[in-house]
Amino acid sequence: MRPAADQRKRVPSPSVAFTVLERGLLFFLVWLVLMPSAKVADLAVGLLATALATWTSLRLLPPASGHLRLGALLAFVPHFMWQSVLAGVDVARRAFDPRMPLRPGFVVYRVGFPPGLARNEYTVITSLLPGSVPAGDVEGAIIYHALDTSQPVVEQLAEEERRLSTALISGDHHD
Repeated sequence: MRPAADQRKRVPSPSVAFTVLERGLLFFLVWLVLMPSAKVADLAVGLLATALATWTSLRLLPPASGHLRLGALLAFVPHFMWQSVLAGVDVARRAFDPRMPLRPGFVVYRVGFPPGLARNEYTVITSLLPGSVPAGDVEGAIIYHALDTSQPVVEQLAEEERRLSTALISGDHHD
């Protein structure tokens, strides 16, 4: 019988060329959004900035340590934006309605992402959930401060983890 570690599904690391192309395209698209100009000089500066940003990203996050599934990430963006709006509305509603019951406290969530890039991304995203904010971590878990512990905080965190998992292929991501 093989050890459990050998039975885990392994995700092949992306090729360096694919990673360079993918990141370069994303950086150039960001440049176009920030500098929507048709001037040749601006495009030349954009290409130079794209090359430098791509080179820096490859140094800081080598291809073997993970990448995003672009399509899944794009599908994740509307959900992320909506959650950000809900978080703002929820906090404002609680601040202006003194009858709103608050049951503040801490919730511990056992996250499937090990310490590293994917877990950090998850923590940043979940910091925007309505009424909760990451407040620390312990072995294998993140501690969240919640405005109302009677709400389904753990279920929301699990849903966010599932959604983010579909957008990531990462060397430090769980299978």
